[in-house]
Amino acid sequence: MTEGVKPHRGTMILVFGILGIICCIIFAILAWVMGSSDLKAMAAGQMDPAGEGTTKAGKILGIIGCILGILSLLWIVFFGGLAALSALTGR
Repeated sequence: MTEGVKPHRGTMILVFGILGIICCIIFAILAWVMGSSDLKAMAAGQMDPAGEGTTKAGKILGIIGCILGILSLLWIVFFGGLAALSALTGR
């Protein structure tokens, strides 16, 4: 690592991406945002590029986690609405 260059956070971003898929959408959002900013810093030479692969993987997992979180929320809203409607109509 060069003098004046920040260390990468690739492993942390990857862990956040994994947690975002299996646990909580907040981690997915963090992985996506932190991954994007770290990749920009790596491209600008401000951050150690050794973690670029793990940072990219974490960012991609963060994006996937966000998509899955949104789809599950839509699923709950749609089928929850159907259950409420059927309870109200008695069918």
